[in-house]
Amino acid sequence: MADKDIVSKKIIGKLAAHLAVYLLDLPIDPDFQEAMGTEHQRIEDRRADLVVKLRDPDGAPFLLHIEIQNNNDDHMPARMMRYLTDVLLAYPGLPVRQYLIYIGAEKLNMSAGFEGFDFHYRYDLVDMRALGCEYLIKKDTPEALVLSILCDFGDRDPQEVVDYIYTRLQELLGDNLKQLRECLDMLHILSANRDLDKQIEETEKMLTRIDMTRIPSYRIGMEKGMERGRLEGIEKGMERGRLEGIEKGMEKGRLEGMEKGMEKGMEKGEAMFLARQLGQKFGALPPTLEQRIGRARSEELAM
Repeated sequence: MADKDIVSKKIIGKLAAHLAVYLLDLPIDPDFQEAMGTEHQRIEDRRADLVVKLRDPDGAPFLLHIEIQNNNDDHMPARMMRYLTDVLLAYPGLPVRQYLIYIGAEKLNMSAGFEGFDFHYRYDLVDMRALGCEYLIKKDTPEALVLSILCDFGDRDPQEVVDYIYTRLQELLGDNLKQLRECLDMLHILSANRDLDKQIEETEKMLTRIDMTRIPSYRIGMEKGMERGRLEGIEKGMERGRLEGIEKGMEKGRLEGMEKGMEKGMEKGEAMFLARQLGQKFGALPPTLEQRIGRARSEELAM
């Protein structure tokens, strides 16, 4: 099957109970549904698209088989009958109700069964293109909105319908970015069935980006980023302060060292000059007096 079939089946799978009640007019217990698998080895592998175990209002179980078709197939009645036998063999004892949902772009041109020599085989056939889009749009759920693009728009402007579907999905799923992206991707693929590529392109131009600030993960990321920025700023500031402190300390040390060195040199020079003068006047000085003059500060020498 084409990708369009796979994607639309995923949506319809999520809407199984809603389809049974609102689209197929089946009275069921809406709180009970159980997906069933069917696959039988033949020359090729085939499996029914969707088989769900449901209950009627009285609690009696039955199987709902839904097949999704994207194009007209003359062999579809025989295929549906083969699916029926597969389901009956896999789950004996349970009654089966079969529905074929057509989502193709071309006009529906398939029968809903065939006649045998002594039997009549029938299943229900639903043409999504004959279903008004308002029916699903009013459900106001993401899955129904996506599926509504396959319905008939009637006299409504296709661009307005597409704009509404996109905008409403953003409103409903603005805080769930993953699901929103999935729905938009599905819309893009499903729109090919209705030749709405131009409308989709125009809508995407209008909605150039999703409002990221509404998404919790974005806000959390912003908060963490700001906190990390503050911490890095503090660390860098402290590091810069340490470096500047070291530089200023070294500079101050150099200046103070030079001043003290010069002062000490001047004191020593004054002491040597005084010792020479005293020696010339009184002769050789005693060693003890020379030592005292050498240790004297400039204030003492000036006295």
